[in-house]
Amino acid sequence: MALPQYKRVVLKLSGEALMGDQQFGISADMIKYVAEEIRSVFDLGVQLSLVVGGGNIFRGIAASSYDLNRVSGDHMGMLATVINSLALQDALEKKGIQTRVQTAISIHEIAEPFIVRRAIRHLEKGRVVIFAAGTGNPYFTTDTAAVLRAQEIHAEILIKATKVNGLYDSDPKTNQTAKMIEKANYMEVLSKRLNVMDVTAISMAMDNHLPLAVLNLTQKSNIRRFICGEKVGTLISD
Repeated sequence: MALPQYKRVVLKLSGEALMGDQQFGISADMIKYVAEEIRSVFDLGVQLSLVVGGGNIFRGIAASSYDLNRVSGDHMGMLATVINSLALQDALEKKGIQTRVQTAISIHEIAEPFIVRRAIRHLEKGRVVIFAAGTGNPYFTTDTAAVLRAQEIHAEILIKATKVNGLYDSDPKTNQTAKMIEKANYMEVLSKRLNVMDVTAISMAMDNHLPLAVLNLTQKSNIRRFICGEKVGTLISD
């Protein structure tokens, strides 16, 4: 059996990934599938933490287009990530994985506050930690939160699991000849506006030499295969 190449990993999941084929909300089948994928990585002995978005329920930047204050919209988006995190926690614990949700905003009755030393201790004890509510600040995306948390817990890599196979040199939805990029550096991503993450997240990863991977969540075992060293998706690094 192939051995994992990383000991501590942050996995970023978009809220949209939890929708499955639905238009919004959480798909029961999809969240079970995600829990199975996480279980397969957990069984390798990898210390795993998750950051999940809230776009399947509410997206602050979109809400501002219909005259809702951006700050209020972003706060609502943070609460949406908490809903998704609790759903993931339930699905993982049904798979026998001890899980802790830590939030960047205080909701003591349902989740722990984010404390970096406590998060690391949970990982060392073999628990999965889900970081909810982004950074706790409006105007910052959950991509930026994922990079920040990865730095704080000293993760070796941040994996963004999406609905595409990796980075492309142009939009594969509009350009059938678009080519997938297996390896890229941070400046290429920024200069070519490849839109894998927002500029703040990419810049922070570059400044701190945090490798990023982009792969397709919907292809079974992709996350496990990548962690075990197979060529899957796109790797972004120095």
